[in-house]
Amino acid sequence: MDYADLFYALLVYWFIVLILERHGLLERYGVSLLSPFVPILMLRTTRGQGLLTFLARPKIAWRLFANIGILLMLAGMLVMLLLLLLSDYLMLNSIQAGTTPPPGKFNEPQNIFLIPGINDFIPLTWGIIGLAVTLVVHEFAHAILCKVEGVTVKSMGILYAIVPIGGFAEPDEEQLGVKEPEAGTAVKTVSRSGRMRILSAGVTANFATALVAFALFFMLLGSISPIGDVMVTEVLPGSPAEAAGVHEGMLLTQADGQVINSAHDFFVYMNSTRPSNVTLSLRDNRVRKEVTVQTGKGVDFKGVNVHDIVPGSPAEAAGVKKGSILVRINDTQISNITYFMEFMNSTVPGQTIQAYFIETSPGAEPVKYNITLAVYSGGTKGFIGVKYLSEEGVSSAIGIRIGEYPAKGYLHILKQLPGMLNEPGGWFILFALPMLSFVGQGFPGFGETLSQFYEPVGWAAPLGESTFWLANALLWIGWLNFYVGLFNSLPAVPMDGGHVFRDVISSILSRFFGNGERVTRISNRIVVLLALIIFLSFIFLFIAPYIPRMFGSGS
Repeated sequence: MDYADLFYALLVYWFIVLILERHGLLERYGVSLLSPFVPILMLRTTRGQGLLTFLARPKIAWRLFANIGILLMLAGMLVMLLLLLLSDYLMLNSIQAGTTPPPGKFNEPQNIFLIPGINDFIPLTWGIIGLAVTLVVHEFAHAILCKVEGVTVKSMGILYAIVPIGGFAEPDEEQLGVKEPEAGTAVKTVSRSGRMRILSAGVTANFATALVAFALFFMLLGSISPIGDVMVTEVLPGSPAEAAGVHEGMLLTQADGQVINSAHDFFVYMNSTRPSNVTLSLRDNRVRKEVTVQTGKGVDFKGVNVHDIVPGSPAEAAGVKKGSILVRINDTQISNITYFMEFMNSTVPGQTIQAYFIETSPGAEPVKYNITLAVYSGGTKGFIGVKYLSEEGVSSAIGIRIGEYPAKGYLHILKQLPGMLNEPGGWFILFALPMLSFVGQGFPGFGETLSQFYEPVGWAAPLGESTFWLANALLWIGWLNFYVGLFNSLPAVPMDGGHVFRDVISSILSRFFGNGERVTRISNRIVVLLALIIFLSFIFLFIAPYIPRMFGSGS
């Protein structure tokens, strides 16, 4: 969803909300606006009071749970604050050194919020499941601790803006001690320690849920095994492979009984044996297939995939075709991009080369093009004008293009992640898993394409494809609970951590000045100041990559 679509959707939503509010339909069904100027609905219910009372019966256990949670929240508070300030420091240094990273998805406004379908890193289905569990356990924990501490829960519900974006448990604010009672009324307020337990309970429940979900996820990974690393990425039209029923997305595991661990293995086999036909062992939607393919006259190779031709370039003038494969220049075999770049770095403008390309028709002999090189960006080396893709191999003998994915290595590192949590780097990987990961890209879970590289084994084998559904659900339940717990630990109101931090500051100050308005006033000022610093720190992180470009120092 782009910004225009999002804007129009919000505009239509806000228009509908205003009409319903004007006609009193929202109030009739227990719905209210969070603010007259904010298009967020609060969907309330008073049901579930009996369940809360029942769940709150083991009060000693719940108080112990919440006391541990206060310590966890304080630790998370310190970690998040240090990470934020360190990030600001490193970003400031990068601006001064001229090494500021370019703007990317991390700086886009929609990725600030953990809203599935809007956040680029969170898949819609699994994100909704994970967020729903996160909101339920967070708010239920607040509500249960209210019952434990004798605070009335007036209602519970969800915050809604086109999609659910949060949840809430609405305690009696006068009993909770965050609102002054009305004049002439006596309200028994909860103790400061009791209020801290109530406020920290949501974060504690999120951390506990994340721990359980991640433990089950990593246990499930032990019953997932890689099938192979090689996939058919394209089948050339009219090729022997197409005639034999090979199609894009199949995994290639063997050729004539020889295990294929990489694209290199396949091309070495095809070049060394030159079989008249080859039996491929394939996996199609996890179903094993044996397909015999007659080979053409072509020799298998690796080359440079010509993704596009630069307009007005020597390659365009010579008639080089988009989608062809560059395999040789003069007497130099071009087996990959490295060889191509090394050769081009040795050329000069005006030099004429003989470039050999395999066209898209299967079994074709390389076609020679005489190309006179142009000047490369005002430099001294020659310029040909082809845009290339990654080094995927093409088998001209049977007419397929294959690519590699480090499925075995990826799964191995995922399985090793729990053992890395004794170091800060392991926690960083876990925190950034959907965004940065450890192979240069985010890990959104076992999606339809990625799951093709794996199969459930052992006790999980009877589950079949459900294994990957369960793994995805556990991953996102764990990650969202972990992330929301950490974010809520920030010592900034209106986060839970901000309220707990205020109580901690008040408790410390009261030892020197006693309880009174002076302590309350100083505590509030400290919390507001820290919240402002945190807010400005986040703003700086998002706008910093644009600063060099604003002043003309960016490239």
